[in-house]
Amino acid sequence: MHDQVAEWRWIERYAEQFKACNLQPGEVVVLLSEASSKKQIVETARVALEMLGAAVADVRMPTPSNPGPVPIRSTGASQALAGHRAAIAACAAADFVVDCTVEGLLHAVERGAILAGGARVLMISAEHPENCERWPHDPSLKERVERGAALLKAAEVMTITSAAGTDLRVDLHGAVRAGSYGWCTEPGSIAHWPGGLVLAFPAARTVNGTVVLAPGDINLTFKEYIREPITLTLADDYVTDITGDGHDAELMRSYLASFEETDAYAISHIGWGMNTGARWDSLAMWDKSQHNGTELRAFAGNVVFSTGANETAGRFCRGHFDLPMRNCTVALDGDVVVDAGALRSDLA
Repeated sequence: MHDQVAEWRWIERYAEQFKACNLQPGEVVVLLSEASSKKQIVETARVALEMLGAAVADVRMPTPSNPGPVPIRSTGASQALAGHRAAIAACAAADFVVDCTVEGLLHAVERGAILAGGARVLMISAEHPENCERWPHDPSLKERVERGAALLKAAEVMTITSAAGTDLRVDLHGAVRAGSYGWCTEPGSIAHWPGGLVLAFPAARTVNGTVVLAPGDINLTFKEYIREPITLTLADDYVTDITGDGHDAELMRSYLASFEETDAYAISHIGWGMNTGARWDSLAMWDKSQHNGTELRAFAGNVVFSTGANETAGRFCRGHFDLPMRNCTVALDGDVVVDAGALRSDLA
């Protein structure tokens, strides 16, 4: 499937997204990658950037070895920079960074230093560029995401319930709350493509209740749809029990137990998707190596429940689950914004 070439149709889409990030001719751009980055993504980005007149510099890092004991996937916390001060300084000095690392800089330790330098950072997920053909730039997404983020920022409590049995309470005091619509125009900002998420990164000891993963929900670390229900019990941010009769629950228990870091069991972030152009069923069409599931984090009306790194709570770890859930109801101080998986009309 065109494994070694950058197709013109992908270059055009990348260029469209870079222009949405207000990329101007002559701006200094760092194209950040690592040894394991997909060549198609890096080359498509490079051609699009040069076509738009950017002054492009490559920063290509070695991919560090995985100390194990399990494969690490879909964390949003790239290890590639590894504290390298020259590489960090290069990114921080840029006007725009196109992040093509495998896992991305969203939860990376070095993110703060890069954004403090004023760089705009666009993360491009490690998945086949053909996906981007279905993600045309939607200017309305910014307005809708900002509306949702404003509602979240004004709230004190978020509750999430479902007919499957989810009953979760998030105390939003001290939480970092934000929206991502897939492009960034302000200095010191970061976005992932495709976007369309409203999220809270809760403060420590603020999340309690039960999450039930139902068939058709997604485990994006394993890049699989859930087949048998899994019940997660949470107390003061941490998953304290994982129950379920099927092998999905056993896989989750086994994977989390492999980490010495207890923070792998803690809440990373939680929120809901708002991208009406993103598809829940797209995961079924790709091999695991060709897909990173960013689209499934953003499809409209899903609840993204995640464990692992959470800068707000001072937690950094390698273990991470992103678990988009369907058919949930989200309420902010009792005001419903997602009703059984459907966005409220003013957010859709």
